[in-house]
Amino acid sequence: MPLARYLPAAQWLRGYGRDDLPGDLIAAGIVTIMLIPQSLAYAMLAGLPPQVGLYASVLPLIAYAAFGSSRTLAVGPVAVVSLMTASAIGEFAAPGTAGHAEAALILAFLSGLFLLALGLMRLGFLANLLSHPVISGFISASAVLIAAGQLKHVLGIEASGGNLIALLGAMASHARDANATTIAIGAGSLVFLVWTNASLSRALQRLGVSGTAADLAGKAAPVIAVVATTIVVAALRLHETQGVKIVGEIPAGLPPLTLPGMQWRVWLDLAPAAALIGVVGFVESVSVAHALAAKRRQKIDPDQELVGLGAANVAAAFSGGFPVTGGFARSVVNVAAGANTQLAAVFTAVLIAIATLWLTPAFYFMPHAVLAATIIVAVLRLIDLRTLAHAWKYDRGDALSLVVTALAVLTVGVEAGIVAGVALSIAAYLWRTSRPHLALVGQVPGTEHYRNVLRHRVLTRPEILAVRVDESLYFVNARYLENAIATLVTEHPQARHVVLICSGVNLIDVSALETLAAIDENLQAAGVRLHLAEVKGPLMDRLARVGFLEGLSGRVFLSTHAAMESLALEKDHP
Repeated sequence: MPLARYLPAAQWLRGYGRDDLPGDLIAAGIVTIMLIPQSLAYAMLAGLPPQVGLYASVLPLIAYAAFGSSRTLAVGPVAVVSLMTASAIGEFAAPGTAGHAEAALILAFLSGLFLLALGLMRLGFLANLLSHPVISGFISASAVLIAAGQLKHVLGIEASGGNLIALLGAMASHARDANATTIAIGAGSLVFLVWTNASLSRALQRLGVSGTAADLAGKAAPVIAVVATTIVVAALRLHETQGVKIVGEIPAGLPPLTLPGMQWRVWLDLAPAAALIGVVGFVESVSVAHALAAKRRQKIDPDQELVGLGAANVAAAFSGGFPVTGGFARSVVNVAAGANTQLAAVFTAVLIAIATLWLTPAFYFMPHAVLAATIIVAVLRLIDLRTLAHAWKYDRGDALSLVVTALAVLTVGVEAGIVAGVALSIAAYLWRTSRPHLALVGQVPGTEHYRNVLRHRVLTRPEILAVRVDESLYFVNARYLENAIATLVTEHPQARHVVLICSGVNLIDVSALETLAAIDENLQAAGVRLHLAEVKGPLMDRLARVGFLEGLSGRVFLSTHAAMESLALEKDHP
């Protein structure tokens, strides 16, 4: 099916039936109600006019529906990517200016091209450079930064800063300008949203409402808060009498056809940020897509996800939007509401387009404070302390990567944070693998099993050193292996054979191969032969291809037990 391979929508469209349509339509309606205030809020978080959020919720959804492999992932503006967008484009122009919006288009276009390139070259595995602790630290710190940045709207003051310290300092210096009415709206919205998140679903279930319906009602709480506060502001004219900041006039009409500007200097400067946004968005999106697909016994193709998300971002760049990706809460609501295919996303895009045509006057009196409250409550759920506690108990190196990433995001900036996290993760990996675990093993009595002499009561032979290597061998750890073998032979002067057990070795690079040859040569000079055991087939093929096995002083054995038995017979029957 060549068409389905490059256009996944063709696959589910062929099997689309009447039973799928009601679920997709209902899900589209519910997600649209949720997405409209979110898209407005996230556009403002990115420092862009609110209508840009609506524009980013039309063509990108259709593009992903055509090219993405997940049937239920809901794509659009999300909090973390919006924050990264604000950080990236804030250096090029002031928020609200034409140059700022154009930088957002370039960022979306570059991010889309980067994802498309990775997908077409099937390089999705590169996203694995972002370990789970790094992503957790980055998202948690970004959530704190986003929430802190939205407090200025809840307080009704002006404040800005590139990191948490600068932001809190700016808010402290303007605290005297706080607007009491704005605080009442923002704080009231926060209390309502927190209560509905914590208690509304359970309360409705106690009244006999089904679990799914109760959960959806809880998800609709931000819409209730937005509608209620907008009505109050409009009725009492609070923007005129009390100075409450409102969204104001939003231009009506379909997303415009836009072209990213040709300022090549800006393109070059934005390229690193675009790559980071693309990778972070992909990792977040593919995690959600995997979880949703597993529940329905479906599967996704990570490389095709790169293509789908890349197409969505390119579509955003040509329709007046900004970078987008798959959203967790929106996708969960999409599934809970009954979405069966990506046609739900197409219906959502149509409904958003209708809203941009005829409903924008209804957003005029929407207060900034309630949008800020919805963002704060949404992002605080992203703070992940459980991963930190787990990592601290299991691997302090991963825990350190998480903490350093989070601190760098909070004190320096989002891009610096993720770069620091990736660099530290790679450094920690190199450090761990530079000192591979080596175990001198002996035979468990009465069995053919061999275990670490330091952990088990085992039988050994003084003339044979059986050494298990629990790591692939490459240039970083080759010298360590050579020194370790030399030390063991020095400590066991009766040894005449060294059996290197390679059950944990998947790779031996050229540097390590040269080191193995040097080890063999040094052992021969000391009257000791080097043998290999339990070498994996692909690795054996490579060693044979370069003639290494022919020059080996010892032999290659299928198992450790075979090596020990054979070499013992040599001693007993020379």
